[in-house]
Amino acid sequence: MIAPAASDFLAELDVLALGREAGLALDGLVRRATEEVRAAVKRDGRVSNALVEREQHAAHGLAWLATYVTALRELVAWGERLRAEGRFGETEELILRIGLGEYLSQVFGGIPMSQGEFVRPHELGLGARDVAAARVPAIEALIARGNTPEHRARLVALMRERQGGGNVGDTGLDDTLEAIRSEMRRFAEAEVVPHAHEWHRANAYIPLAIIAHMAELGVFGLTIPEDYGGMGLSKVSMCVVSEELSRGYIGVGSLGTRSEIAAELILGGGTEAQKAHFLPKIASGEILPTAVFTEPNTGSDLASLKTRAVREGETYRVYGSKTWITHPVRADLMTMLVRTNPEEPGHRGLSILLAEKPRGTDEDPFPVAGLTGGEIEVLGYRGMKEYELAFDGFSVPAANLLGGVEGQGFKQLMQTFESARIQTAARAVGVAQSAFELGLRYAEERVQFGKSLVHFPRVADKLAMMAVEIMIARQLTYFAGRAKDEGKRCDLEAGMAKLLAARVAWAAADNALQIHGGNGFALEYPVSRVLCDARILSIFEGAAEIQAQVIARRLIEGAD
Repeated sequence: MIAPAASDFLAELDVLALGREAGLALDGLVRRATEEVRAAVKRDGRVSNALVEREQHAAHGLAWLATYVTALRELVAWGERLRAEGRFGETEELILRIGLGEYLSQVFGGIPMSQGEFVRPHELGLGARDVAAARVPAIEALIARGNTPEHRARLVALMRERQGGGNVGDTGLDDTLEAIRSEMRRFAEAEVVPHAHEWHRANAYIPLAIIAHMAELGVFGLTIPEDYGGMGLSKVSMCVVSEELSRGYIGVGSLGTRSEIAAELILGGGTEAQKAHFLPKIASGEILPTAVFTEPNTGSDLASLKTRAVREGETYRVYGSKTWITHPVRADLMTMLVRTNPEEPGHRGLSILLAEKPRGTDEDPFPVAGLTGGEIEVLGYRGMKEYELAFDGFSVPAANLLGGVEGQGFKQLMQTFESARIQTAARAVGVAQSAFELGLRYAEERVQFGKSLVHFPRVADKLAMMAVEIMIARQLTYFAGRAKDEGKRCDLEAGMAKLLAARVAWAAADNALQIHGGNGFALEYPVSRVLCDARILSIFEGAAEIQAQVIARRLIEGAD
Protein backbone atom coordinates (compact mmCIF):
# COMPACT_ATOMS: atom_id res chain seq x y z
CA MET A 1 0.00 0.00 0.00
CA ILE A 2 1.32 3.44 -0.92
CA ALA A 3 1.46 5.67 2.16
CA PRO A 4 -0.58 8.88 2.12
CA ALA A 5 1.19 12.11 1.23
CA ALA A 6 0.53 13.67 4.60
CA SER A 7 2.05 11.86 7.57
CA ASP A 8 3.22 12.84 11.02
CA PHE A 9 5.68 10.01 11.51
CA LEU A 10 8.62 12.20 10.50
CA ALA A 11 8.03 14.47 13.48
CA GLU A 12 8.20 11.66 16.03
CA LEU A 13 11.98 11.50 16.44
CA ASP A 14 15.01 13.61 15.52
CA VAL A 15 16.73 11.12 13.25
CA LEU A 16 19.96 13.11 13.06
CA ALA A 17 20.30 13.26 16.84
CA LEU A 18 19.59 9.54 17.04
CA GLY A 19 22.12 8.90 14.28
CA ARG A 20 24.83 10.78 16.14
CA GLU A 21 24.16 8.81 19.33
CA ALA A 22 24.12 5.57 17.40
CA GLY A 23 27.45 6.45 15.81
CA LEU A 24 29.15 6.90 19.18
CA ALA A 25 27.90 3.50 20.34
CA LEU A 26 29.00 1.86 17.10
CA ASP A 27 32.48 3.36 17.38
CA GLY A 28 32.79 1.56 20.69
CA LEU A 29 31.62 -1.67 19.12
CA VAL A 30 34.25 -1.41 16.37
CA ARG A 31 36.96 -0.76 18.97
CA ARG A 32 35.96 -3.87 20.95
CA ALA A 33 35.77 -6.00 17.80
CA THR A 34 39.18 -4.73 16.69
CA GLU A 35 40.67 -5.62 20.07
CA GLU A 36 39.24 -9.14 19.88
CA VAL A 37 40.33 -9.81 16.31
CA ARG A 38 43.75 -8.29 16.97
CA ALA A 39 44.23 -10.62 19.95
CA ALA A 40 43.27 -13.59 17.78
CA VAL A 41 45.85 -12.86 15.08
CA LYS A 42 48.85 -11.76 17.15
CA ARG A 43 51.73 -14.05 18.06
CA ASP A 44 54.61 -12.90 20.25
CA GLY A 45 53.28 -9.36 20.14
CA ARG A 46 53.18 -9.13 16.35
CA VAL A 47 50.45 -9.66 13.76
CA SER A 48 50.91 -13.11 12.22
CA ASN A 49 50.10 -13.49 8.53
CA ALA A 50 49.30 -17.16 9.13
CA LEU A 51 46.84 -16.31 11.89
CA VAL A 52 45.22 -13.54 9.83
CA GLU A 53 44.68 -16.10 7.09
CA ARG A 54 43.31 -18.65 9.55
CA GLU A 55 40.95 -16.05 11.01
CA GLN A 56 40.05 -14.59 7.64
CA HIS A 57 36.29 -14.69 8.22
CA ALA A 58 36.64 -12.65 11.40
CA ALA A 59 39.23 -10.28 9.91
CA HIS A 60 37.14 -9.59 6.84
CA GLY A 61 34.04 -9.34 9.00
CA LEU A 62 35.78 -6.63 11.00
CA ALA A 63 36.43 -4.78 7.74
CA TRP A 64 32.76 -4.97 6.83
CA LEU A 65 31.66 -3.82 10.30
CA ALA A 66 34.00 -0.82 10.14
CA THR A 67 32.79 -0.05 6.62
CA TYR A 68 29.16 -0.07 7.77
CA VAL A 69 29.91 2.19 10.72
CA THR A 70 31.83 4.65 8.53
CA ALA A 71 29.06 4.60 5.92
CA LEU A 72 26.39 5.35 8.53
CA ARG A 73 28.47 8.15 10.01
CA GLU A 74 28.79 9.73 6.57
CA LEU A 75 25.07 9.31 5.93
CA VAL A 76 24.35 11.24 9.13
CA ALA A 77 26.96 13.87 8.21
CA TRP A 78 25.23 14.25 4.82
CA GLY A 79 21.92 14.87 6.56
CA GLU A 80 23.47 17.39 8.93
CA ARG A 81 25.01 19.36 6.07
CA LEU A 82 21.69 19.45 4.26
CA ARG A 83 19.79 20.56 7.36
CA ALA A 84 22.31 23.37 7.95
CA GLU A 85 21.74 24.56 4.38
CA GLY A 86 17.95 24.25 4.51
CA ARG A 87 17.95 21.39 2.00
CA PHE A 88 16.88 18.53 4.29
CA GLY A 89 13.46 17.47 3.10
CA GLU A 90 11.13 14.54 3.55
CA THR A 91 12.89 12.40 0.95
CA GLU A 92 16.26 12.87 2.63
CA GLU A 93 14.84 12.10 6.06
CA LEU A 94 13.26 8.92 4.79
CA ILE A 95 16.54 7.82 3.24
CA LEU A 96 18.23 8.42 6.59
CA ARG A 97 15.62 6.56 8.59
CA ILE A 98 15.52 3.56 6.29
CA GLY A 99 19.28 3.44 5.84
CA LEU A 100 20.06 3.73 9.54
CA GLY A 101 17.36 1.26 10.50
CA GLU A 102 18.41 -1.37 7.98
CA TYR A 103 22.17 -1.16 8.38
CA LEU A 104 21.93 -1.12 12.18
CA SER A 105 19.76 -4.23 12.01
CA GLN A 106 22.42 -5.90 9.89
CA VAL A 107 25.23 -4.87 12.24
CA PHE A 108 23.60 -6.83 15.06
CA GLY A 109 21.85 -9.52 13.00
CA GLY A 110 24.41 -10.26 10.31
CA ILE A 111 26.24 -8.19 7.68
CA PRO A 112 26.29 -9.84 4.24
CA MET A 113 29.88 -10.06 2.97
CA SER A 114 28.51 -11.90 -0.09
CA GLN A 115 25.28 -13.71 -0.92
CA GLY A 116 26.11 -16.68 1.30
CA GLU A 117 28.58 -15.22 3.81
CA PHE A 118 27.47 -13.22 6.82
CA VAL A 119 29.40 -11.88 9.77
CA ARG A 120 27.70 -11.73 13.16
CA PRO A 121 28.90 -10.13 16.40
CA HIS A 122 29.91 -13.36 18.13
CA GLU A 123 32.19 -14.23 15.19
CA LEU A 124 34.17 -11.07 15.95
CA GLY A 125 34.66 -12.12 19.55
CA LEU A 126 31.88 -9.86 20.80
CA GLY A 127 29.92 -11.23 23.73
CA ALA A 128 26.41 -10.54 24.94
CA ARG A 129 27.65 -7.73 27.20
CA ASP A 130 29.43 -6.02 24.32
CA VAL A 131 26.31 -6.17 22.19
CA ALA A 132 24.03 -5.01 25.01
CA ALA A 133 26.32 -2.06 25.78
CA ALA A 134 26.24 -0.98 22.12
CA ARG A 135 22.47 -1.26 21.70
CA VAL A 136 21.75 2.10 23.27
CA PRO A 137 18.19 3.51 23.16
CA ALA A 138 18.95 5.49 19.99
CA ILE A 139 19.92 2.32 18.14
CA GLU A 140 16.89 0.45 19.48
CA ALA A 141 14.63 3.27 18.28
CA LEU A 142 16.17 3.39 14.81
CA ILE A 143 15.97 -0.37 14.38
CA ALA A 144 12.33 -0.42 15.51
CA ARG A 145 11.14 2.68 13.67
CA GLY A 146 13.57 3.28 10.84
CA ASN A 147 13.14 0.79 8.02
CA THR A 148 9.39 0.30 8.27
CA PRO A 149 6.91 -0.65 5.53
CA GLU A 150 5.31 2.80 5.87
CA HIS A 151 8.61 4.60 5.38
CA ARG A 152 9.53 2.51 2.33
CA ALA A 153 6.11 3.03 0.79
CA ARG A 154 6.25 6.76 1.34
CA LEU A 155 9.73 7.00 -0.19
CA VAL A 156 8.53 5.18 -3.31
CA ALA A 157 5.51 7.48 -3.51
CA LEU A 158 7.82 10.51 -3.42
CA MET A 159 10.19 9.11 -6.04
CA ARG A 160 7.23 8.46 -8.33
CA GLU A 161 6.19 12.10 -8.02
CA ARG A 162 9.54 13.39 -9.26
CA GLN A 163 9.72 14.96 -12.66
CA GLY A 164 12.41 13.75 -15.05
CA GLY A 165 13.80 10.90 -12.95
CA GLY A 166 17.40 11.07 -11.77
CA ASN A 167 18.82 10.75 -8.29
CA VAL A 168 16.52 10.21 -5.33
CA GLY A 169 17.35 12.82 -2.74
CA ASP A 170 19.73 15.77 -2.64
CA THR A 171 23.31 14.52 -3.12
CA GLY A 172 24.64 17.26 -0.87
CA LEU A 173 27.09 18.66 -3.42
CA ASP A 174 27.50 22.31 -4.33
CA ASP A 175 26.15 24.02 -7.44
CA THR A 176 29.42 23.70 -9.36
CA LEU A 177 29.59 19.94 -8.93
CA GLU A 178 25.91 19.57 -9.75
CA ALA A 179 26.46 21.62 -12.90
CA ILE A 180 29.21 19.17 -13.87
CA ARG A 181 26.79 16.31 -13.18
CA SER A 182 24.13 17.89 -15.37
CA GLU A 183 26.57 18.36 -18.25
CA MET A 184 27.75 14.73 -18.05
CA ARG A 185 24.19 13.44 -17.78
CA ARG A 186 23.12 15.41 -20.86
CA PHE A 187 26.06 13.96 -22.79
CA ALA A 188 25.31 10.42 -21.60
CA GLU A 189 21.58 10.69 -22.34
CA ALA A 190 22.16 12.06 -25.82
CA GLU A 191 25.16 10.05 -27.02
CA VAL A 192 25.64 7.00 -24.81
CA VAL A 193 22.38 5.60 -23.44
CA PRO A 194 20.67 5.20 -26.85
CA HIS A 195 23.58 3.10 -28.15
CA ALA A 196 25.12 1.37 -25.11
CA HIS A 197 23.10 -1.83 -25.40
CA GLU A 198 23.87 -2.09 -29.10
CA TRP A 199 27.60 -1.74 -28.40
CA HIS A 200 27.35 -4.37 -25.68
CA ARG A 201 25.40 -6.87 -27.80
CA ALA A 202 27.85 -6.51 -30.68
CA ASN A 203 30.92 -6.55 -28.40
CA ALA A 204 31.88 -3.39 -30.28
CA TYR A 205 34.31 -0.68 -29.35
CA ILE A 206 32.97 2.58 -27.99
CA PRO A 207 33.18 4.81 -31.10
CA LEU A 208 36.16 7.13 -31.33
CA ALA A 209 33.76 10.01 -31.89
CA ILE A 210 32.37 9.43 -28.38
CA ILE A 211 35.89 9.40 -26.96
CA ALA A 212 36.70 12.61 -28.83
CA HIS A 213 33.63 14.30 -27.35
CA MET A 214 34.65 13.10 -23.87
CA ALA A 215 38.05 14.71 -24.44
CA GLU A 216 36.35 17.97 -25.42
CA LEU A 217 34.38 17.83 -22.17
CA GLY A 218 37.64 17.52 -20.24
CA VAL A 219 37.03 14.00 -18.93
CA PHE A 220 40.61 12.79 -19.42
CA GLY A 221 42.27 15.82 -17.86
CA LEU A 222 39.79 16.37 -15.08
CA THR A 223 42.23 16.13 -12.15
CA ILE A 224 45.47 16.83 -14.04
CA PRO A 225 46.89 20.22 -12.94
CA GLU A 226 46.29 23.17 -15.24
CA ASP A 227 50.07 23.56 -15.66
CA TYR A 228 50.00 20.30 -17.60
CA GLY A 229 46.94 21.03 -19.67
CA GLY A 230 44.31 19.60 -17.35
CA MET A 231 41.38 21.17 -15.53
CA GLY A 232 42.85 20.86 -12.05
CA LEU A 233 39.55 19.82 -10.50
CA SER A 234 38.93 17.76 -7.37
CA LYS A 235 38.70 14.02 -6.89
CA VAL A 236 35.07 14.56 -5.89
CA SER A 237 34.46 16.02 -9.35
CA MET A 238 36.06 12.85 -10.73
CA CYS A 239 33.52 10.87 -8.69
CA VAL A 240 30.61 12.83 -10.16
CA VAL A 241 31.86 12.46 -13.74
CA SER A 242 32.60 8.75 -13.34
CA GLU A 243 29.23 8.17 -11.73
CA GLU A 244 27.24 9.85 -14.48
CA LEU A 245 29.20 8.35 -17.38
CA SER A 246 28.95 4.87 -15.83
CA ARG A 247 25.24 5.37 -15.37
CA GLY A 248 25.12 5.69 -19.15
CA TYR A 249 27.48 2.76 -19.79
CA ILE A 250 30.23 1.40 -17.58
CA GLY A 251 32.64 1.22 -20.52
CA VAL A 252 32.35 4.96 -21.08
CA GLY A 253 32.77 5.67 -17.38
CA SER A 254 35.80 3.40 -17.31
CA LEU A 255 37.65 5.10 -20.15
CA GLY A 256 38.60 7.80 -17.67
CA THR A 257 40.03 5.24 -15.24
CA ARG A 258 42.98 4.51 -17.49
CA SER A 259 43.80 8.21 -17.82
CA GLU A 260 43.38 8.70 -14.07
CA ILE A 261 45.80 5.86 -13.26
CA ALA A 262 48.39 6.95 -15.83
CA ALA A 263 48.24 10.59 -14.73
CA GLU A 264 48.56 9.64 -11.05
CA LEU A 265 51.59 7.48 -11.82
CA ILE A 266 53.32 10.19 -13.82
CA LEU A 267 52.42 13.03 -11.44
CA GLY A 268 53.54 11.07 -8.41
CA GLY A 269 56.62 9.34 -9.75
CA GLY A 270 57.59 10.79 -13.11
CA THR A 271 60.48 13.05 -14.02
CA GLU A 272 59.74 16.62 -15.06
CA ALA A 273 60.45 15.65 -18.66
CA GLN A 274 57.99 12.77 -18.46
CA LYS A 275 55.31 15.00 -16.93
CA ALA A 276 55.78 17.67 -19.59
CA HIS A 277 55.68 15.14 -22.42
CA PHE A 278 52.83 12.84 -21.37
CA LEU A 279 50.40 14.72 -19.16
CA PRO A 280 49.17 17.35 -21.68
CA LYS A 281 48.56 14.61 -24.25
CA ILE A 282 46.68 12.46 -21.74
CA ALA A 283 44.60 15.47 -20.70
CA SER A 284 43.66 16.30 -24.29
CA GLY A 285 42.84 12.70 -25.21
CA GLU A 286 45.64 12.61 -27.78
CA ILE A 287 47.15 9.75 -25.77
CA LEU A 288 44.84 6.96 -24.59
CA PRO A 289 46.62 5.00 -21.85
CA THR A 290 46.08 1.51 -20.50
CA ALA A 291 47.35 -0.19 -17.34
CA VAL A 292 49.45 -3.32 -17.91
CA PHE A 293 49.97 -4.85 -14.48
CA THR A 294 48.27 -8.24 -14.05
CA GLU A 295 49.86 -11.50 -15.15
CA PRO A 296 48.48 -15.02 -15.65
CA ASN A 297 48.37 -16.93 -12.36
CA THR A 298 49.37 -13.94 -10.24
CA GLY A 299 46.19 -11.85 -9.95
CA SER A 300 46.60 -9.57 -6.93
CA ASP A 301 49.91 -11.18 -5.96
CA LEU A 302 52.11 -8.57 -7.62
CA ALA A 303 55.18 -9.74 -5.72
CA SER A 304 55.17 -12.87 -7.92
CA LEU A 305 55.29 -10.86 -11.14
CA LYS A 306 57.63 -12.39 -13.74
CA THR A 307 57.55 -10.17 -16.86
CA ARG A 308 61.17 -9.04 -17.41
CA ALA A 309 62.61 -5.84 -18.80
CA VAL A 310 66.24 -6.29 -19.82
CA ARG A 311 68.27 -3.15 -20.40
CA GLU A 312 70.36 -3.05 -23.57
CA GLY A 313 72.09 0.31 -23.78
CA GLU A 314 69.40 2.99 -24.03
CA THR A 315 66.58 0.49 -24.53
CA TYR A 316 64.62 -1.99 -22.39
CA ARG A 317 63.54 -5.25 -24.02
CA VAL A 318 60.41 -6.70 -22.44
CA TYR A 319 59.69 -10.44 -22.24
CA GLY A 320 56.68 -12.12 -20.65
CA SER A 321 52.88 -12.18 -20.51
CA LYS A 322 50.16 -9.95 -19.14
CA THR A 323 46.46 -10.62 -18.85
CA TRP A 324 43.15 -8.81 -18.27
CA ILE A 325 44.47 -5.72 -20.03
CA THR A 326 41.66 -3.31 -20.85
CA HIS A 327 41.61 -1.34 -24.12
CA PRO A 328 45.18 -2.22 -25.19
CA VAL A 329 44.53 -2.29 -28.94
CA ARG A 330 43.57 1.38 -29.18
CA ALA A 331 45.88 2.55 -26.40
CA ASP A 332 48.86 4.72 -27.24
CA LEU A 333 50.62 4.30 -23.88
CA MET A 334 51.01 1.27 -21.63
CA THR A 335 51.93 1.89 -17.99
CA MET A 336 53.70 -1.42 -17.58
CA LEU A 337 54.83 -3.08 -14.34
CA VAL A 338 57.93 -5.20 -15.02
CA ARG A 339 60.80 -6.84 -13.18
CA THR A 340 63.99 -4.92 -14.01
CA ASN A 341 66.10 -6.73 -11.42
CA PRO A 342 65.51 -10.50 -11.37
CA GLU A 343 67.92 -10.85 -8.45
CA GLU A 344 65.66 -8.79 -6.19
CA PRO A 345 62.79 -10.89 -4.81
CA GLY A 346 59.23 -9.76 -4.30
CA HIS A 347 58.34 -6.12 -4.78
CA ARG A 348 61.85 -4.73 -4.68
CA GLY A 349 62.87 -5.60 -8.23
CA LEU A 350 59.82 -4.03 -9.90
CA SER A 351 59.75 -0.91 -12.08
CA ILE A 352 57.19 0.86 -14.26
CA LEU A 353 57.82 1.61 -17.91
CA LEU A 354 55.91 4.21 -19.90
CA ALA A 355 55.68 2.07 -23.01
CA GLU A 356 54.42 3.86 -26.12
CA LYS A 357 52.88 1.95 -29.01
CA PRO A 358 50.87 2.65 -32.17
CA ARG A 359 47.10 2.25 -32.12
CA GLY A 360 45.77 -0.93 -33.59
CA THR A 361 42.52 -2.12 -35.15
CA ASP A 362 40.50 -5.33 -34.99
CA GLU A 363 42.20 -6.40 -38.22
CA ASP A 364 45.73 -5.54 -37.02
CA PRO A 365 45.52 -5.15 -33.24
CA PHE A 366 49.22 -4.79 -32.44
CA PRO A 367 51.17 -3.30 -35.36
CA VAL A 368 54.49 -3.23 -33.55
CA ALA A 369 57.39 -5.66 -33.18
CA GLY A 370 57.55 -7.77 -30.04
CA LEU A 371 53.90 -7.48 -29.00
CA THR A 372 51.05 -9.88 -29.75
CA GLY A 373 47.77 -10.59 -28.03
CA GLY A 374 44.47 -12.40 -28.00
CA GLU A 375 41.07 -11.15 -26.93
CA ILE A 376 39.43 -12.50 -23.77
CA GLU A 377 35.68 -12.75 -24.36
CA VAL A 378 33.71 -11.46 -21.39
CA LEU A 379 30.12 -11.39 -20.10
CA GLY A 380 30.03 -7.65 -19.58
CA TYR A 381 32.27 -4.62 -19.16
CA ARG A 382 32.58 -4.40 -22.90
CA GLY A 383 33.27 -1.47 -25.20
CA MET A 384 37.03 -1.48 -24.66
CA LYS A 385 37.85 -5.22 -24.91
CA GLU A 386 40.07 -7.32 -22.69
CA TYR A 387 43.28 -8.93 -23.91
CA GLU A 388 46.06 -11.25 -22.91
CA LEU A 389 49.36 -9.82 -24.16
CA ALA A 390 52.67 -11.50 -24.97
CA PHE A 391 55.94 -9.55 -25.08
CA ASP A 392 58.96 -10.92 -26.91
CA GLY A 393 61.66 -8.30 -27.07
CA PHE A 394 59.21 -5.38 -27.13
CA SER A 395 61.25 -2.18 -27.12
CA VAL A 396 60.88 0.70 -24.66
CA PRO A 397 63.34 3.63 -24.48
CA ALA A 398 65.28 3.69 -21.21
CA ALA A 399 64.20 7.33 -20.86
CA ASN A 400 60.66 6.02 -20.33
CA LEU A 401 61.49 4.33 -17.03
CA LEU A 402 59.07 6.06 -14.66
CA GLY A 403 61.08 8.38 -12.44
CA GLY A 404 64.35 7.33 -14.03
CA VAL A 405 65.26 4.96 -11.15
CA GLU A 406 64.75 1.21 -11.15
CA GLY A 407 63.08 -0.66 -8.30
CA GLN A 408 60.44 1.98 -7.51
CA GLY A 409 57.54 0.37 -9.41
CA PHE A 410 55.59 -1.15 -6.56
CA LYS A 411 55.84 1.98 -4.44
CA GLN A 412 54.76 4.10 -7.42
CA LEU A 413 51.83 1.80 -8.14
CA MET A 414 50.61 1.86 -4.54
CA GLN A 415 50.25 5.63 -4.80
CA THR A 416 47.58 5.21 -7.49
CA PHE A 417 45.38 2.70 -5.69
CA GLU A 418 43.52 5.28 -3.63
CA SER A 419 42.29 7.28 -6.63
CA ALA A 420 41.62 4.16 -8.71
CA ARG A 421 39.47 2.62 -5.99
CA ILE A 422 37.58 5.84 -5.33
CA GLN A 423 36.91 6.13 -9.05
CA THR A 424 35.77 2.51 -9.17
CA ALA A 425 33.39 3.13 -6.27
CA ALA A 426 31.93 6.02 -8.26
CA ARG A 427 31.53 3.77 -11.29
CA ALA A 428 29.67 1.30 -9.07
CA VAL A 429 27.32 4.04 -7.87
CA GLY A 430 26.60 4.94 -11.50
CA VAL A 431 25.87 1.33 -12.45
CA ALA A 432 23.59 1.00 -9.42
CA GLN A 433 21.77 4.18 -10.42
CA SER A 434 21.27 2.83 -13.94
CA ALA A 435 19.83 -0.41 -12.52
CA PHE A 436 17.51 1.53 -10.24
CA GLU A 437 16.18 3.71 -13.05
CA LEU A 438 15.58 0.69 -15.29
CA GLY A 439 13.81 -1.12 -12.48
CA LEU A 440 11.62 1.84 -11.59
CA ARG A 441 10.65 2.49 -15.20
CA TYR A 442 9.71 -1.13 -15.77
CA ALA A 443 7.78 -1.29 -12.49
CA GLU A 444 5.76 1.76 -13.56
CA GLU A 445 5.04 0.47 -17.07
CA ARG A 446 4.49 -3.25 -16.56
CA VAL A 447 0.91 -4.13 -15.62
CA GLN A 448 0.04 -7.40 -13.90
CA PHE A 449 -3.25 -8.40 -12.26
CA GLY A 450 -4.74 -5.08 -13.24
CA LYS A 451 -2.10 -2.71 -11.81
CA SER A 452 1.48 -1.67 -12.39
CA LEU A 453 4.18 -3.63 -10.60
CA VAL A 454 5.20 -0.67 -8.46
CA HIS A 455 1.96 -1.04 -6.49
CA PHE A 456 3.06 -4.42 -5.13
CA PRO A 457 4.90 -3.95 -1.80
CA ARG A 458 7.70 -6.42 -2.53
CA VAL A 459 8.50 -4.58 -5.76
CA ALA A 460 8.26 -1.17 -4.12
CA ASP A 461 10.46 -2.35 -1.24
CA LYS A 462 13.19 -3.34 -3.68
CA LEU A 463 13.12 0.10 -5.26
CA ALA A 464 13.17 1.85 -1.90
CA MET A 465 16.21 -0.10 -0.73
CA MET A 466 18.00 0.51 -4.02
CA ALA A 467 17.55 4.27 -3.63
CA VAL A 468 18.68 4.19 0.00
CA GLU A 469 21.77 2.03 -0.56
CA ILE A 470 22.81 4.08 -3.58
CA MET A 471 22.81 7.20 -1.42
CA ILE A 472 24.79 5.44 1.31
CA ALA A 473 27.41 4.25 -1.19
CA ARG A 474 27.48 7.67 -2.86
CA GLN A 475 28.15 9.51 0.40
CA LEU A 476 30.88 7.06 1.41
CA THR A 477 32.50 7.54 -2.01
CA TYR A 478 32.37 11.34 -1.77
CA PHE A 479 33.86 11.07 1.73
CA ALA A 480 36.83 9.15 0.33
CA GLY A 481 37.15 11.67 -2.50
CA ARG A 482 37.24 14.59 -0.05
CA ALA A 483 39.92 12.85 2.01
CA LYS A 484 42.03 12.46 -1.14
CA ASP A 485 41.49 16.12 -2.04
CA GLU A 486 42.70 17.12 1.43
CA GLY A 487 45.94 15.24 0.87
CA LYS A 488 45.23 12.65 3.56
CA ARG A 489 46.21 9.02 3.41
CA CYS A 490 42.90 7.42 2.44
CA ASP A 491 43.54 3.81 1.45
CA LEU A 492 41.15 2.82 4.26
CA GLU A 493 38.36 5.14 3.07
CA ALA A 494 38.92 4.29 -0.60
CA GLY A 495 38.84 0.58 0.16
CA MET A 496 35.63 0.91 2.16
CA ALA A 497 33.95 2.91 -0.59
CA LYS A 498 34.91 0.39 -3.25
CA LEU A 499 33.94 -2.58 -1.05
CA LEU A 500 30.45 -1.32 -0.27
CA ALA A 501 29.63 0.37 -3.59
CA ALA A 502 30.47 -2.77 -5.56
CA ARG A 503 28.09 -4.83 -3.44
CA VAL A 504 25.38 -2.17 -3.75
CA ALA A 505 25.74 -2.17 -7.55
CA TRP A 506 25.34 -5.94 -7.73
CA ALA A 507 22.32 -5.91 -5.41
CA ALA A 508 20.68 -3.12 -7.40
CA ALA A 509 21.25 -4.88 -10.72
CA ASP A 510 20.01 -8.20 -9.35
CA ASN A 511 16.87 -6.62 -7.92
CA ALA A 512 16.20 -4.61 -11.08
CA LEU A 513 16.40 -7.80 -13.12
CA GLN A 514 14.06 -9.54 -10.66
CA ILE A 515 11.54 -6.74 -11.16
CA HIS A 516 11.73 -7.39 -14.91
CA GLY A 517 10.95 -11.06 -14.31
CA GLY A 518 11.53 -13.28 -17.32
CA ASN A 519 12.05 -10.26 -19.56
CA GLY A 520 15.11 -9.33 -17.52
CA PHE A 521 16.71 -12.58 -18.65
CA ALA A 522 16.23 -11.64 -22.30
CA LEU A 523 19.28 -10.18 -23.99
CA GLU A 524 17.21 -7.47 -25.65
CA TYR A 525 16.53 -5.76 -22.31
CA PRO A 526 19.26 -3.38 -21.10
CA VAL A 527 18.97 -4.65 -17.53
CA SER A 528 20.62 -7.89 -18.67
CA ARG A 529 23.69 -5.86 -19.65
CA VAL A 530 23.69 -3.90 -16.42
CA LEU A 531 23.65 -7.15 -14.43
CA CYS A 532 26.75 -8.39 -16.29
CA ASP A 533 28.48 -5.04 -15.91
CA ALA A 534 27.73 -4.88 -12.18
CA ARG A 535 29.30 -8.25 -11.52
CA ILE A 536 32.83 -7.16 -12.38
CA LEU A 537 32.88 -4.36 -9.82
CA SER A 538 33.65 -6.57 -6.83
CA ILE A 539 36.50 -8.23 -8.76
CA PHE A 540 38.64 -5.63 -10.51
CA GLU A 541 40.74 -2.88 -8.91
CA GLY A 542 41.17 -5.29 -6.00
CA ALA A 543 38.64 -8.07 -5.40
CA ALA A 544 36.24 -7.66 -2.47
CA GLU A 545 38.27 -10.14 -0.46
CA ILE A 546 41.45 -8.18 -1.12
CA GLN A 547 39.73 -4.94 -0.13
CA ALA A 548 38.53 -6.52 3.11
CA GLN A 549 42.01 -7.86 3.79
CA VAL A 550 43.59 -4.42 3.31
CA ILE A 551 40.98 -2.74 5.52
CA ALA A 552 41.35 -5.39 8.21
CA ARG A 553 45.14 -5.11 8.30
CA ARG A 554 44.94 -1.34 8.67
CA LEU A 555 42.48 -1.67 11.55
CA ILE A 556 44.38 -4.45 13.30
CA GLU A 557 47.73 -2.71 12.96
CA GLY A 558 46.21 0.60 14.00
CA ALA A 559 44.83 3.02 11.39
CA ASP A 560 46.02 6.60 11.95
